[in-house]
Amino acid sequence: MKKNEDHWMSISDIMSGLMIVFMFIAVTFMMQVQNEQRQKNEMIYNYVEVKREIYDALFQEFKDDLSKWNAELDEETLTLRFKEPDILFGVGSDTLTPKFQLILDDFFPRYVKVISQDNYKDYIDEIRIEGHTDPFWAGAENRRQEYLNNMNLSQARTLAVLTYAINMPALQDSLEWIIRRITANGLSSSQPIMAGGEIDAKLSRRVDFRIRTKADERLNELAERID
Repeated sequence: MKKNEDHWMSISDIMSGLMIVFMFIAVTFMMQVQNEQRQKNEMIYNYVEVKREIYDALFQEFKDDLSKWNAELDEETLTLRFKEPDILFGVGSDTLTPKFQLILDDFFPRYVKVISQDNYKDYIDEIRIEGHTDPFWAGAENRRQEYLNNMNLSQARTLAVLTYAINMPALQDSLEWIIRRITANGLSSSQPIMAGGEIDAKLSRRVDFRIRTKADERLNELAERID
């Protein structure tokens, strides 16, 4: 009888030992998960904080100019938008007006100076010059032709803005940093501005300077991992 008792006690000891091992593994795993989540939360916070700081710096720099340029700065997308089409280009033209050239002469060197500061420059992934049109094109045979004509125009306009900007003498010391990031993106009428449920043709004709930060990519990666 004692032999049987010793046998069952040894099995009981083994089971207890295994339970302790499993508990230790579970606790270790939970701690690892919590640590990884904490690191992700800190990373998200840091990226969001830097993005907010970039917005604040841009707003402080341009707050007195936005109204006279008929421009606005969007905090969520870090987009500075020039909203007055008559100031930007002639109708159907990709030639910058003299007034828009003067605005760019004032705006772009200051813009680059802000975002290329040591605190921000390593977070900037892309400076997107985006050209937008309304959906309409006089004489076009169909919607497809309107879109393609406007695509050609918007691409030509953004390239004209980019070319003018990077040729500024004031920016030659920053040229290498700029050309590794700046792009020209003609978007035709794919992102019209709506007002009262209808397309606002005038507001849709615009030029945007939008910053993509490395936070955008990293946050997308983290969201995919969470999913």
